[in-house]
Amino acid sequence: MDGPGVTLATIRAARERIAPHVLTTPVWPSNLLREIAGVPVLMKCEQLQRTGSFKIRGAANFVMQLDAEARQRGLVAASAGNHAQGVALAGAAEGIPVTVVMPAGAPLAKVTAARGYGARVVLHGESLEEARAEAIAIGEREGMVFVPPFDDDAVIAGQGTAGLEILEQEPAVEEILVPSGGGGLLAGIAVAVKAIAPRVRVVGVQSRAMDGIRRSLAAGGVVAAPATRTIADGVAVAAPSERTFALIRAHVDDVIACPDEAIAHAMALMLERSKFVVEGAGALGVAALQSGAYRPRGRTVVVLSGGNVDINLIGSIVRRGLADAGRYQTLTIEVSDTPGELALVSRVIGEAGGNVLEVDHNREAPGMPIGVAVLELLLEVSGQAQFEAIIGALRDAGLRGVPGSSARLATVAAQRRHGI
Repeated sequence: MDGPGVTLATIRAARERIAPHVLTTPVWPSNLLREIAGVPVLMKCEQLQRTGSFKIRGAANFVMQLDAEARQRGLVAASAGNHAQGVALAGAAEGIPVTVVMPAGAPLAKVTAARGYGARVVLHGESLEEARAEAIAIGEREGMVFVPPFDDDAVIAGQGTAGLEILEQEPAVEEILVPSGGGGLLAGIAVAVKAIAPRVRVVGVQSRAMDGIRRSLAAGGVVAAPATRTIADGVAVAAPSERTFALIRAHVDDVIACPDEAIAHAMALMLERSKFVVEGAGALGVAALQSGAYRPRGRTVVVLSGGNVDINLIGSIVRRGLADAGRYQTLTIEVSDTPGELALVSRVIGEAGGNVLEVDHNREAPGMPIGVAVLELLLEVSGQAQFEAIIGALRDAGLRGVPGSSARLATVAAQRRHGI
């Protein structure tokens, strides 16, 4: 939907327009992130927004400006999930039929939620780009209005309303970290913030697997990142549009990227320490701080852009985050195949503060002499220092690692060549 462009005035108008459909989400301080970053850090909790994501802001602003003829035609959108839910809810609120096309691998929680809001869901393709092409084709065949996920002034202005809230809720903010894929949220927040408080730094954070905005800024024009999988599916967009790129280049101070390992670690941290369920895209700002990819210079607001995680994936994400943080460790130990040996190992580990999660007791390991067994252990520890202490305690008890064991070699590689 083209208009006068994205300005402070259009963002303020969007805020008035969408007020009945969105929540003013809280800004929440984090002592943990303050310790990590060395400056006060607050979280803008858009995972608590209706539909569990900021996307309802832009979708509602787009839908509410449609004329009667467009409403009769119905809406179609392409999305990895959050935009789909936003369009579905906004359409339902206005009595407009909605079709959303999502990649075949879209999280089940997002597919189910979009259907729950009344949308017809079509699963198509492996990437968001393939889903978008199918959505446009469906729209042309059925005469529906296509709702862009970010390449539209009304959508960008709607997302920018989060920036207005941040400035009102935290007037002393000095930096804002914004998760970024196609750039709609980043562009909208940056326009709003720079118009009111140009001193505030606005920094985009991308998944390193799909960092089209960062690549485009480096190239001086829009270029696409290769399509690939990322834990941050909500920002798995190959490139910004010309529209969002122009706004980002004019108003954004920096764009950085984080690997999936850091994103998984940040998700686990939010769940364990802040009691927030935050999806991969939503955790990007936290990942940037925790991994050291970005060091803020002053009071910082991190936008938690969404919390729509498939519940079946939460366990694996937490385990991955804990493993990346050194909280899960693997050991392969040679023991005498006699009564009491397993109890000895468990006691030594327990006294050193470790927790045994899994045990594999192998009496037929190749190359091992008769009367000797191999224990493969998965341990839960507080970190690398405690793991080192456990290794020392096991050595003191007369236990040793398995020479040449493939399991041990894997442990050495994974744990920076620490083993027993």
